[in-house]
Amino acid sequence: MTPAFRSGQTFSFALFFFAYYGYVGVFSPYASLYFAEKGLTVTQVGVLLSLMQAMRVVGPNLWGWVADHHRQRALVLRLTAFAAAASFIGFFFGHTFVHFFLVMAVFNLFVSAQTPLSEALMLAEMRGDFTPYGRLRLWGSVGFIVSVAAAGPLLDRYGVEAMPWIAMTLLLLVCISSMRMRETPHEDGAKPKASLPDLLRRREVIAFFASTFLMIAAHASLYVFLSLYLAQIGYSNTVIGLMWSVGVVAEIVFFFYQAPLFRRFGVKSLMLASLAVAAARFLLIGFGAQSLVLLLAAQTLHAVTFGVHHSASIITLQRWFSGPLQARGQALFTSISYGLGGSLGGLMLSGLWDTFGARAVYLAAALLSLAGALAAALSYRWQNDEEKK
Repeated sequence: MTPAFRSGQTFSFALFFFAYYGYVGVFSPYASLYFAEKGLTVTQVGVLLSLMQAMRVVGPNLWGWVADHHRQRALVLRLTAFAAAASFIGFFFGHTFVHFFLVMAVFNLFVSAQTPLSEALMLAEMRGDFTPYGRLRLWGSVGFIVSVAAAGPLLDRYGVEAMPWIAMTLLLLVCISSMRMRETPHEDGAKPKASLPDLLRRREVIAFFASTFLMIAAHASLYVFLSLYLAQIGYSNTVIGLMWSVGVVAEIVFFFYQAPLFRRFGVKSLMLASLAVAAARFLLIGFGAQSLVLLLAAQTLHAVTFGVHHSASIITLQRWFSGPLQARGQALFTSISYGLGGSLGGLMLSGLWDTFGARAVYLAAALLSLAGALAAALSYRWQNDEEKK
């Protein structure tokens, strides 16, 4: 790893990712059960969970602007981490839909800052050397899978009422790890390559964000519907949980070995490959999931469709959003891809599920991935045209 990371930042970032994605692994699967236990209807639960995506459209851009404007990314990360933990206390009280709506809105406004700001801090620390990225980011995947595996037995023993206590413990660990992070100053005289409005008008940047939007919209077929689809065709909860674990383990393996792969094949080739493989993966799930072997193969491809795509996107972003624009670049990526792409993709695919059935969802996801590949190809082509000028 780079000398900067040997000085102590390695542990800080690894702990942060482990704790944050550990919280995600507890809250995302079990929040719906917790709200149902409080007596809320299915529709109300759906509205509450949709706030997670809605705040990812607003929050990252707000906090990214504040962090870059004041050049205090580490401080803003700490403040939002503590504010998120404080607002999470609301989950221990109240039983009404209005109460939980307000808590979810406020909490997710603050927690939405954690991913883009932590990534921006880590990328600034790397100073253009992306070699350590995968081996640090994999700790998020480790935290997710550990928390999912541990939370199930704990909730079986103590009841779903224990979910907020587990989540709060991890959020406090996020706060502790954020206190250890140091701000890496911009290089003397560092200036953005272009202003933010100018960048967002460039066709290669627009095409890049269109590609990531389409890819994450396609992945809504997994995050929203995979468990329901597998249960519908007869798989047990144990097998469904195992399939999710296979995907995360494959992702961890990729993150560990990604540096030599990017050196050998390059960002463009791996990005386009991830989008093409995503189309194949969704078709495998939609039309071959009845075969456990094909389903296992499809889940193993998560290493490519998430791991490769995520890292290639982060590296590509650095062409435009570095230095003083780093946090806002990460925020835009989170908002456009996971916020807008995830929420609108889920809504569109929900309509297809209700009208045409599950296979239509995965066929549409494959088509979205191919459209994303076309947008990415155009982005890289236009980037080359700009460099030749």
